[in-house]
Amino acid sequence: MALYQRVGKSLLLSPRSASSSPIVTATSLARRARFLSTEAAATSASTTAKRKGFVEWYEGHLNARPVLTKAITGACLWGLGDVVAQVVPTLIQDEDGDDDTTKKEFKYDIPRTARAVTFGFVIHAPLSHLHFNLLEWMTVKGGFTGLSIPIFKTVMEQFVYWSWFSNSLYHGAMGAMQGKNLDEIQNRIKDVLWGTQVAQWKFWIPVQLLNFQFVPVRHQLNVVLLTSVVWTALLSAWYPPEEEAEGEDSEEKKD
Repeated sequence: MALYQRVGKSLLLSPRSASSSPIVTATSLARRARFLSTEAAATSASTTAKRKGFVEWYEGHLNARPVLTKAITGACLWGLGDVVAQVVPTLIQDEDGDDDTTKKEFKYDIPRTARAVTFGFVIHAPLSHLHFNLLEWMTVKGGFTGLSIPIFKTVMEQFVYWSWFSNSLYHGAMGAMQGKNLDEIQNRIKDVLWGTQVAQWKFWIPVQLLNFQFVPVRHQLNVVLLTSVVWTALLSAWYPPEEEAEGEDSEEKKD
């Protein structure tokens, strides 16, 4: 009884003791919630800043040194495309069981990738930079507007001059880097050029119509290079090479 009285008296003398704990707890929870919210916002802002930082960094180099930036980008993506072209066929499982033998005999061709990187850096990207700017100049001079712009550019690129020139240049440059003589290079171009053109038109005309319609001129080459990685993977899956020579023939020229 005495203990009960002492406890009761203590509670009466300290009326705030019963309510102070809930108040402190609510305040702590509020502070914790604000801290977590601030931390999450800071993390999101940091991620956005990094992403924005890369875009701004690339755009800065693209504006300051457009040809060099596109050449380095081209070298990287041409190299990636060749890696895809060599690796994808080994990942395809054939029902006849020949895939085990193919995997055992597979040996990655480093010189072939080096040739692709060299072509992308030295030849394709710099000339493509001139090509896309030339198309833009012709479009402005011709007074094309609206949907006539992508149609005009696609027709000029695919049928008038660029695809014929770039595909011939690709097969010729690859032959030269392989040590072929002039007659062998000419024969190679004659053998594969038309087939390359037909395959290219089926895939690249829709891609380029969208590219010319929605993508700024300075980024149109990047769209082509990125799409070419997918294109190379598809070709390698559809037409897996039986030997190295056939594999190189099946690797179609990037637009």
